[in-house]
Amino acid sequence: MSTAIHRRVALLRSGQDPTQIARVPSGWLVLGDPQVIEGYCLLLPDPVVPDLNALNGEARIQFLTDMAACGDALMAEFEAVRVNYAMFGNVEPALHAHLFPRRLDEPVDQVTAQPWALNWAFAPKYSPEKHDVLIARLRRAIQSRLIGPT
Repeated sequence: MSTAIHRRVALLRSGQDPTQIARVPSGWLVLGDPQVIEGYCLLLPDPVVPDLNALNGEARIQFLTDMAACGDALMAEFEAVRVNYAMFGNVEPALHAHLFPRRLDEPVDQVTAQPWALNWAFAPKYSPEKHDVLIARLRRAIQSRLIGPT
């Protein structure tokens, strides 16, 4: 099966995904597009698997450890009070985790909203001018927290 996750991981392997933040032991951290919440990222496993339960014990632990470490970096970089984590796989049936840093200074109507209730159509789309500085900032934060390939 080929999903958007499979295609994106193939681009990451070939160095052709401009939203790449870092290679982590379990896969790749990329900037979410659009940036519905500033700092929104996705963790993609490499190799791609259908879901979390398809990973064996050590691989599963590594993916979840990487997800938490990426969340720690997002919390620090954005002075977030929490990170919303989501893994569905209903639209793209391949494992991927969404990470949303949540801050107290978000607009009042957004603070308690789950990310899919926000207006994604008006969220900033990826552009090098707007997001490459953010990617570099997140890359440094992730690399300082992870052990393994970066």
